[in-house]
Amino acid sequence: MSVKTKGERRLRRRRRVRAKISGTAVRPRIAVFRSNRGLSAQLIDDSAGHTMAAVNWYEPELRALQKPERTRRAGAVLAERAQAAGVKEAVFDRGGYRYHGHVRAFADAMREAGLTV
Repeated sequence: MSVKTKGERRLRRRRRVRAKISGTAVRPRIAVFRSNRGLSAQLIDDSAGHTMAAVNWYEPELRALQKPERTRRAGAVLAERAQAAGVKEAVFDRGGYRYHGHVRAFADAMREAGLTV
């Protein structure tokens, strides 16, 4: 019996989620990456293999904020960039992370900014 590390378990969950979720040009996938320092996300059209919009926690306008506010603001920024790219709804890919805390706050902020997730 082999012992799986925390990262290996997350990658296994991530692969399981990705097997069921795919983004299109009309309804792209929002891929989330969460680290100890912040959160990054991309709006991806999987059929074309193209990133339509992205947000990173270390952008100048977000970096100065505290973590909870930074996460909420990042969700609003990505929703604005998605609407500028002509996207009204998207599929949420949590990337193997539990849907709580920063991941949930990010998704809620996108919904509040007008993006259907």
